Amino acid sequence: MQNTTHSDLKQLTQDDFLSFGVDDVAYVRPFQGAIGIFAADGTKIAVMADFDVACAAVRQNGMEPMTVH
Repeated sequence: MQNTTHSDLKQLTQDDFLSFGVDDVAYVRPFQGAIGIFAADGTKIAVMADFDVACAAVRQNGMEPMTVH
């Protein structure tokens, strides 16, 4: 793993920051009475009725589900 310093992180643009994890994680959180699945950049991917189903859908698409508190 590459070492990242504090000064390296300060060089990131907003677009760089938004792209972290786009292909690796999806965020799962309550959304309008259901469970929403969102890309790392905040783009809504899907809405599911059940948390476990949402997490399974994320994993089936090669990503890791993350919860938002």
